[in-house]
Amino acid sequence: MVRIAIVEDEEVFAEELAGYLKKYQKESGEEIQVKHYRDGDEITSDYKPQFEMILMDIQMKFMDGMSAAEEIRKVDSEVIIIFITNTPQYAIHGYEVGALDYILKPVSYFAFSQKLNRAIEQIEKRKHTYVTISVKGGILRLDTSDIYYVESYGHNLVYHTRLGDHISAGTMKQAEELLKNLGFSRGNKCYLLNLQHVEGIQDKCAVVKGCRLLPYTTFDRHIKRVV
Repeated sequence: MVRIAIVEDEEVFAEELAGYLKKYQKESGEEIQVKHYRDGDEITSDYKPQFEMILMDIQMKFMDGMSAAEEIRKVDSEVIIIFITNTPQYAIHGYEVGALDYILKPVSYFAFSQKLNRAIEQIEKRKHTYVTISVKGGILRLDTSDIYYVESYGHNLVYHTRLGDHISAGTMKQAEELLKNLGFSRGNKCYLLNLQHVEGIQDKCAVVKGCRLLPYTTFDRHIKRVV
């Protein structure tokens, strides 16, 4: 089952999205559970990580979608956020809150179903997706959901993960190919970010697990972050 929240203050658009989800469920056989919130402040009030996906309108009366997404990211780094907007210029800021995509109003079913397919594929891949990397002394198997980001350092790659840091020989291009279509995005030439762990942007630096990723690091016995 995929649990989806619709955050939309205009009833006509909310009903349209709900109708599209029903149609998609019928066509795909995917079981979908939907809950509707009428404003950003409604979903952020006592928010708990209970959804796989949030369809979020950006322009709302009390709390806009971007602000709501920022609040949600404080407690839920994994939920997929797709923004719904009249103006694409607002949607480009979605990276700051780790949004997967955006949909322009008026919403066509074809465009909606394509983006929904992509999101559901990512949800499925997150469940049990593993990659293997070469490390000193052998091979290491990593759950991709445990990878926070990959850092290029000289001729090596550093995989920063939930269980620690792992150094592997390779290039950033090779890392991108290894993690292609798994929710990773190139932050700059130094970092490949797992978008589900990006908490926001501060002073043009991506924040991952409380660390601001600057374009340099120092190494001693352990890898130290310069923030």
